[in-house]
Amino acid sequence: MSRPDRIIRLKTVLARTGLSRSTLYRKIAEGAFPAQIKISINGAGWRESDVNRWIADPVSWHSGPSRKNNDY
Repeated sequence: MSRPDRIIRLKTVLARTGLSRSTLYRKIAEGAFPAQIKISINGAGWRESDVNRWIADPVSWHSGPSRKNNDY
């Protein structure tokens, strides 16, 4: 059985990527980093698998049509 994909929060994403908050959000706007998903009324997070894929190859990562904010 496969492990479920964890949702990680901003602090963890910043620590893992080494990006600043402003750079992270700029890259999301450019489509060069996975967009966050809404997990509650006031909360959002990122799929750990998406962040791991970006970390493995940040240059060739691109947002695809199958990964939208509300796919979860």
